[in-house]
Amino acid sequence: MVNFGAVDSQLQRFRERGYLVLPGWLPLDLVERLTHEVNYWVDAGWRQRSIDACARPADGEVPRVVELDLAAHGELAVHPPLLELLSRNELLGRSFVFHHLHSDRRPCAGGGKSWHHDYEQPAGDRRRHPMVHALHYIRGLRPGTGGLAVLPGSHREPLGKDARGHLGTGPLPGEVLIDELPPGSTVILHSALFHTRRPPAAPETGARYMIDASYCRTGVRWPPVKPYWRQILDVANRRGLARDRWPDLFAERHFTEYVRTYERTRT
Repeated sequence: MVNFGAVDSQLQRFRERGYLVLPGWLPLDLVERLTHEVNYWVDAGWRQRSIDACARPADGEVPRVVELDLAAHGELAVHPPLLELLSRNELLGRSFVFHHLHSDRRPCAGGGKSWHHDYEQPAGDRRRHPMVHALHYIRGLRPGTGGLAVLPGSHREPLGKDARGHLGTGPLPGEVLIDELPPGSTVILHSALFHTRRPPAAPETGARYMIDASYCRTGVRWPPVKPYWRQILDVANRRGLARDRWPDLFAERHFTEYVRTYERTRT
């Protein structure tokens, strides 16, 4: 069981603020193995292949390797303290499903990402079924790597994903900037919370690592974000990643058919 003493106050405010910060939360041995796997994922070209498969989806066009094929990435997706935390009523509750996992390493001098949110149900559904993103900063965050800025409370606004995209990555009134975290830190967001990856004013010469994993409360069918989503669930089930306590974690019945991004945003 997880000792929630250090996060209880954040959990109590999660519905209001839409995020919580867990500094140095992941075990260092897992962090090291994840770092090696992210390097392999990027350097062997598998990340680019996954991007290409999403950009040009076609019948039968799937990458030969997905993130959950990697041992430590699979462990991260079902990390017991994470699942225990997500099962709290303040987050997802007892029944939830894995949605996706992205793994990336990018230069600190790279660009940012404009203000957006990642909630996958239509904007007008009042967010009755929460979805969360666990952003794992396996090598931490520093001002020179680029920070994560969040807009507390914005997950309660019935707005589309890119409603603030025209504002770029610039500061907004009331934002919180998170740019000082030790290795193995995790930030959990309500997926409808507006956030941005802000490029650093003085970038370091190294790389910025981030693995984001997403989970959704069951009770409604969720649109997948990758055309080969069934393959990902199949890998998880073949590897036995689902625990007896989490029977719905990789269940196909909780998803709709895949729809291309531009078609999802029109509805």
